[in-house]
Amino acid sequence: MPDSIDASDAMIDNWTKRLEENAARYQALADRMQGQSVTERSKDGSVQVTVDSRGLLKNLVIAESAAGKRMAEVSAQVMQLVQRAQARIPELLQQAMTETTGTGDQAAAEIVREAQSTFPEPPPEAEPAFPGPDRVRRFLPDDAEEPPPAAPRTPPPPPRRRRPGGDEDDDDFGGPILS
Repeated sequence: MPDSIDASDAMIDNWTKRLEENAARYQALADRMQGQSVTERSKDGSVQVTVDSRGLLKNLVIAESAAGKRMAEVSAQVMQLVQRAQARIPELLQQAMTETTGTGDQAAAEIVREAQSTFPEPPPEAEPAFPGPDRVRRFLPDDAEEPPPAAPRTPPPPPRRRRPGGDEDDDDFGGPILS
């Protein structure tokens, strides 16, 4: 009987040791990822974004050279760069896992798969189609071509005056009922 108790104690000690080692490896992974970030820059260098390891935008730099661009183009470029930066997070995570938890860990592989589904590869870059700068867009109901004319403003009626020396029967509604 003492052998089975000793064997059980050894088995529990072994589990505890493995759990502590796994916890230390995952803590090392978390610590490593905590300070990581990804920066992407536009081809012409006019826009730069930085996202953290959770995919949150941490820095946005728009250079003076972007002043000549239309705002719709700049905003589309910002979004495209954020997506490109976020799509690099699974690769960053994989690299950190290789160095901390190893590649054979099932939980680590699941973390990478989750990151890949959260931050997929962005669609291929295409030139966005924006209306020309001289074109004006109106957002009206489908059946209206022009906005309805504003109703003419009529001035309010002048206040009614009380007649001097009015009746005692005056009930404050502009004068006596019978006159």
